[in-house]
Parts: sequence; structure tokens; C-alpha cells
Amino acid sequence: MELDDLKQTWKQNDTIGKIKNTDIMELIQHKSYGPVAALKKAFNKQMRLMAILPLLVFVTNLDNVQKVFTNIMFWSYIVFCAGVVVYSWFNYRLVRKMEGMDKMVKPNLEEQIDILETRVRWQTIGIRIVAIYFIILMEVLPYIQHIRMLDKWHSLSPLIRFSIYAAFLALQYFTSRKILYQKFGSHLAYLKSLIMEME
Repeated sequence: MELDDLKQTWKQNDTIGKIKNTDIMELIQHKSYGPVAALKKAFNKQMRLMAILPLLVFVTNLDNVQKVFTNIMFWSYIVFCAGVVVYSWFNYRLVRKMEGMDKMVKPNLEEQIDILETRVRWQTIGIRIVAIYFIILMEVLPYIQHIRMLDKWHSLSPLIRFSIYAAFLALQYFTSRKILYQKFGSHLAYLKSLIMEME
């Protein structure tokens, strides 16, 4: 809704005539619903969520803390969440830099947007790699470490398990692209279109 409001404001300004760089900068850096503010919020949410999730996993397993600390799956999840937090922090810092500049040079903005777009593409690839890693871990882990939950999973036939993995990977392939576009891609695309209007 906020993005639609911003686009409407931009269209109104565009009908009046060629908008000035200062007007475009105002639209870009709008504290409430500008594309930079939206990106900042999205990266901030991602950092907070990934910092809280391992804590929730730990709290739900308080009755058996020793097993949690020796669980390879748990530590893999911790490393994954920490990686996402670090990745989001770097992106958040870049977006804050864009928001805090008084005067932005068009080439600088274009370069920063290219960096963010590349990072979002890498995030899409990273999510797929992590999904495959956890699938392999679920298949290999019972031979290394006894985990009751995985015993139940391995009691299913390999055909059922691998069919579920394939369905999960296919679903993840389409949904992750859509979600990442909604959270980041749409704002980056709009930011690019605003910057193209700059002189």
C-alpha cells in the first residue's frame, strides 16, 4: 500500500513536468514509505527474526539441553541464522548510507542498487544451497548421530522421503523468488526507476 502511495505521488509530479533531482531524492529518502525506508525495514526484520529463531529452538528443547548442544542439525541452523544476520546487517548498512546522504550522485546510487540486486540474487541461490544441505544432513545424520525425530522420518520409504524433498525444493524455488521480490526486488525496481529520472 505504501509503495502504491509513493508511486502515485511520483506520477502526479511527473504529470506536472520533469521533476527535479531534489524532488526525486525526497521520494527516495521518504522516512515513512520511501523505497529506501522499505528496504531498511525489510533487512531489519530479517536480522531480528534470524536472531530470535535459534533462541526459540533452544527454549523449546530446554528439557534436554545436552542433546541440543551436541546436535549437528542445531549447530548447522545456528550457523545459517548467523550468516543471514551478517548478510542482512551489511545490506542494512548500505541502505542506511543511501538514506543518510544529503547529496546523492546518480552513479553512486546506481552502483549501490547494483550491489543490493546482486546480493538479493545471491540470497536466492544461498537459500537453495542451504535447503539442499539440510536435506543431505537429514539423510546422513542418522548414520553419525542418533536423533529420535529423524528415526521416525527414516522409517518412511526412500521413495516417499525423496518425493517430499523434490516437492519441497520445487515449492521453495518458486515461493522464495516471489517472497524475495516482494520484500526487496519491488523496492529496488522502483528505486531504479526513480534514479533513471534523475538528471
